[in-house]
Amino acid sequence: MLGHRQPLGNLNKVTWDLVVIGGGITGAGILLEAARLGKKVLLLEQQDFAWGTSSRSSKMVHGGLRYIAQGDITLTKHSLTERERLLTELPHMVVRFPYIFPIRQGSFPGRLAMEAVLTVYDKLAGISDHNWIPRDKLLAKYPGLNATGLKGGMRYTDALVDDVRLVMRVLHEAVLEGGTANHYSEVKSITKSTSGFTLRVEDKISGEVLDIHAAQVVNATGAWADLLSADIAKVRPQRGSHIFIPENKLPVQDCLTVMHPDDGRPVFIYPWKGQTCIGTTDLDHRDAINLEPHCTAVEIDYLLKVANQQFVSASITREDIISTIAGVRPIIASGKGSDPSKERRDHLVWSAKNGVVSVSGGKLTTFRLIALDVLSALGWLDSKALKNAQNNTKLRCFNHRIEDPDHLNAPLVKVATGAALLNQVTWILQNEMVQHLDDLMLRRLRAGNLLVDGGSEVLAQIKPLCLEHLAWDEAHWQAEVTRYQEIIRRSYAVL
Repeated sequence: MLGHRQPLGNLNKVTWDLVVIGGGITGAGILLEAARLGKKVLLLEQQDFAWGTSSRSSKMVHGGLRYIAQGDITLTKHSLTERERLLTELPHMVVRFPYIFPIRQGSFPGRLAMEAVLTVYDKLAGISDHNWIPRDKLLAKYPGLNATGLKGGMRYTDALVDDVRLVMRVLHEAVLEGGTANHYSEVKSITKSTSGFTLRVEDKISGEVLDIHAAQVVNATGAWADLLSADIAKVRPQRGSHIFIPENKLPVQDCLTVMHPDDGRPVFIYPWKGQTCIGTTDLDHRDAINLEPHCTAVEIDYLLKVANQQFVSASITREDIISTIAGVRPIIASGKGSDPSKERRDHLVWSAKNGVVSVSGGKLTTFRLIALDVLSALGWLDSKALKNAQNNTKLRCFNHRIEDPDHLNAPLVKVATGAALLNQVTWILQNEMVQHLDDLMLRRLRAGNLLVDGGSEVLAQIKPLCLEHLAWDEAHWQAEVTRYQEIIRRSYAVL
């Protein structure tokens, strides 16, 4: 278990076999798989765990229908195999869920094309789980759905997850396997020597700056990868934004995949933790990468337009939005200057002249496979071991049982209230390295996105627990509330 955060001064007395930079799903996966090999591994994250892309995704564990359309059967197969693995091993966290793709007259793809793609999709997954929903039955299920040109819908299944809770689960597993993880630890420089690497690291809690030594270094910083890779830029940062609205404003029991009227892109409308989520956008992100992203007014209008086109009577407005969330996806640039939505979503592992191994791109679903590719690049897995680890469906990713609070990890259960909320908060404060109020509210609990006004209604309830378990005094609490409210206003509210 992660437990409590260690000062960096406790971690620089060891020469590590590997330091992993980046505490999102990719870095967490590498920490786990390297620790499983018996290596001395340290993960360093400059912000909170899952602060970046890994808390701002569409919260889906899926194979990716688009990859079949792009002809990438291998990526689809690997993604679906990993999806089924996660569904089996973490059934309380990764939940199989129905998706419905409405088919309209003259639209593409039509019924036959979707039937063909989904037949391949299910075959690759080793299941048979799609069917046609006639028009009348679809409208009976969703009477508010725009009936114009509607022929029916294709139903299939993928999976939903709380992306942060998945990252935390991987980190817990990694620590139980012998790994070490620390957040708010910013790597300022990496120097190569004959004996390995020296990393200059700033402890962002204490302000202390010191050196950490490692035989090898992996840069798994996602959208930040080019800043540390010491190589030519390879990442095309793309912003994807979502909005959350009250469940009773647009109640859905499935993930509806609808086509945007402006650009023909698919947009998802789906239930998540008691509210309805709409997303995502797909734009080149041109703001400074170290600034926390926000959903722009243009993106809000884009998402409202598709929701209101599909559900005319819902009349969703900006005033209905509970919160927004924007993430920067690390897409490996093709160099073709193509439409952001047409860039491939596979990952890339590369080594720079200074010997640092970098990895970026990829999907939440395939974090384990990405980690295995990195271990191969480090020379820790030969081709035979790599192939076996990739393809052996009997290998488990999670071997340890964690007694966490009921429903904390469930993607379809509302934010807890009363005694259940206090139980979750207590467990989190004891086990998950909370340093700031936003760590707790926005990532560990997700209350900041799912409750009105960033969940201000629960602050008084959790205050005594934060003071007790984090040793905060009144002044510290007030400073954390001020910091948190500013983060909500700047990056999660409707601008």
